[in-house]
Amino acid sequence: MATHAHKVFAWRNEAVSPADGAAPVKEAGTAPRARLDTSTPVILLGGRENTLAVVRNLGSLGVPIYVSGRAGCRAIHSRYCRTAFAVPGRETADAFWRDLLLTSPRPELAGAVLLSNCDESMEFIAAHGEDLARHYRMEQFRPELRTAMLNKLETLKLARAAGVPTPQFWEVAAPADVLALRDEIRLPVMVKPLDSARFAEEFGRKLFIVENTLEEVADKVAFCQNRGHAAMVVEMIPGADDLLSSFYTYRTPDGRFLYDYTKSIIRRWPVNRGGACYHQSQWLPETAEMGRRLFEAVGWQGLGNVEFKRDMRDGQLKIIEVNGRFTAAHRLVVEAGAPIDLAVYCHLTGQEVPSFGPSRQPLRMWYPCHDFLAFLELRRAGKITFGRWIHSLRGQRAVLPYLSWRDPIPWLENMVFGTARLARRPLASLRKAFPIRG
Repeated sequence: MATHAHKVFAWRNEAVSPADGAAPVKEAGTAPRARLDTSTPVILLGGRENTLAVVRNLGSLGVPIYVSGRAGCRAIHSRYCRTAFAVPGRETADAFWRDLLLTSPRPELAGAVLLSNCDESMEFIAAHGEDLARHYRMEQFRPELRTAMLNKLETLKLARAAGVPTPQFWEVAAPADVLALRDEIRLPVMVKPLDSARFAEEFGRKLFIVENTLEEVADKVAFCQNRGHAAMVVEMIPGADDLLSSFYTYRTPDGRFLYDYTKSIIRRWPVNRGGACYHQSQWLPETAEMGRRLFEAVGWQGLGNVEFKRDMRDGQLKIIEVNGRFTAAHRLVVEAGAPIDLAVYCHLTGQEVPSFGPSRQPLRMWYPCHDFLAFLELRRAGKITFGRWIHSLRGQRAVLPYLSWRDPIPWLENMVFGTARLARRPLASLRKAFPIRG
């Protein structure tokens, strides 16, 4: 379980961002200057392991937590969730949340801190922000920016205008536009749906990687468009997934950063296009500086997370995506010494914000099944051996995204349903990685 942050971290009115290139100083062990008031409840909309990590951390501090999400939201069954409002399978989340929070609001939710933990709930809050703000405590944010950052093309356009390096990208209205760019596009490239979350929910993947022909790029664009998904073509930055890093912050309307946190990725699955299956917490000054530059330039407000990949051809960090919510790595963030959910809670309830910096001890977060599949894929490509994979798992403490002995039900539920969902894919991967000879 996450450490009870109010007993470990110093408190002050607002956290001050460190000077560029300098790691923030952790004030561990300092006695708290104020008692945490946990009387204001929190409502979390959507999400998966990120929501579960927030529920466990704030719930263990005594904050009343309410969760509303779809069936895959394991936090609904956490012991720290006071009441769950499951979205019915046949009902849209937008309609369900409008009824729950606006049309027939429940008295126990009045004045609660309302936070979104998935793209679907971010769209809901952006669309109904003014009405919701009359009933709930809302993070300060600019709806047009949140909506723009959900669109991968607009994200890159905003970053380029802000002077933040981007991969090359091409806006395409039709498959024929791809063929017209024959002299510009250099393979490999990614065909990326502009709304990757909705595409992934429908097709189980975020994008297509094309390495062979421009005609295949045009075919993938046609596939997306024929199924109602606008897409773009993006240069694929070469190199392994361990070139990826992320910056986390909360920027207030007057331009202050409540905290700075960075982490990096060791492996993803599927390789080069999937979700991270092995993260590590570490302070990366350049990643933090580039993230602050982006958020300041666009006038960002509220929760912010930006991911970069280092392009070894020119040494630059180039933007991949922006999220305005807590991410899947939230348990890593909190247990590495940065209880950012507590900082946001204190800020929105008018309390002193805890002062913290990155943990002095490296910490990792590991998805065992997905990471094993990543190993199999890398092994087939000749990029890793079994010995090297085992070695990479040793030497640092790691946490699992779902496992908690104090709160076992979400983990058990995820094991049952997650294992069933992955069952056929590992068998296929094992057959490819270890073919039967003879």
